[in-house]
Amino acid sequence: MQFELKITDPQSAARRGTITTAHGVIETPAFMPVGTAGAVKAVHMRDVKDDIKAQIILSNTYHLYLRPGLDILAKAGGLHKFNGWAGPILTDSGGYQVYSLTDRRKLNDNGVVFHSHIDGSKHLFTPEYVMDIQRVIGADIIMAFDECTPWPCDYEYASKSLDLTHRWLTRCMTRFKETDAHYGYEQALFPIVQGSTFRDLRIRSAEEIAGHNADGNAIGGLSVGEPTEQMYEMTELVCGILPKDKPRYLMGVGTPANILENIALGIDMFDCVMPTRNGRNGMLFTSQGTINLKNEKWKDDFSLLDPEGVSFVDHQYSRAYVKHLFKAGEMLGPMIASIHNLAFYQWLVREARRHIEEGDFTSWKSIMVKQLSVRL
Repeated sequence: MQFELKITDPQSAARRGTITTAHGVIETPAFMPVGTAGAVKAVHMRDVKDDIKAQIILSNTYHLYLRPGLDILAKAGGLHKFNGWAGPILTDSGGYQVYSLTDRRKLNDNGVVFHSHIDGSKHLFTPEYVMDIQRVIGADIIMAFDECTPWPCDYEYASKSLDLTHRWLTRCMTRFKETDAHYGYEQALFPIVQGSTFRDLRIRSAEEIAGHNADGNAIGGLSVGEPTEQMYEMTELVCGILPKDKPRYLMGVGTPANILENIALGIDMFDCVMPTRNGRNGMLFTSQGTINLKNEKWKDDFSLLDPEGVSFVDHQYSRAYVKHLFKAGEMLGPMIASIHNLAFYQWLVREARRHIEEGDFTSWKSIMVKQLSVRL
């Protein structure tokens, strides 16, 4: 994997670059649709590529390990061949999923023992095994195994958790270096900065992660309930420490406004379930603000989902029609809304890239953040 930093915005820390992987080039800043189990919910892969114009998708180690399982993925020749997605893939290590299974897991220095949410079966994830699993999955970018602390979180717990994450990282790096990729192309490993919302812990973690000289670096443990301003504060702090010549990935973030604000702080990569989850529930993101299609006010609104034209390449649907689909219980409604929202997120980061190149990102961002926060 190679990262080329092309332009930095003169009025902020926003960056324009490219990440080159074995499965294609990613223009940054970039947003990754979430395909947890190898599929973006309610969206065909052809739509992810052609209408949404995504460059990279994210899948999850925990879920793919449980279903379809490593044997099937290995027989298929990796996730790319299994799901038919020809572009780059990033896999989350499963640390966040383990964090969310508080009543189903036991954590110690060796790793995490957990019970499957599917059938209750018992499993062990160690840092080494998580590297082995992601070798089998075959993603272009894989993540180190970490513990994601909850919020709020007391200082003592956050500090001990951070030490554990750093010890696990050393083991991940060792295993990664002593094993080979399975399918004839290289993989890149990203460590993850943790430390909750404590400045000294975030500084310590960022310095530790920077010292590993990995191909890229991630920031985890944010967007888990903390106030937005604390997320921005921690992101700015960490971006000031992580190396400038490596891509920075802010995990699990977020709203369109969150994305723009964090681009301004120096983030290059994002993922979030919000576009598809909200879409399945009738919430649309547009360049003028958000729309709840379940409201009666849209029943005879025959304008496009986004009057600015941020929608589909081949199909333009009206708000009234998609509202009708939701009310009638037609599966097409959530599908259209999901595709629209993902296409909108891709439009947003494309526009961010363009404005960074043109030198007016900061002024454009200020206008857009206000517009995106409006409820139509």
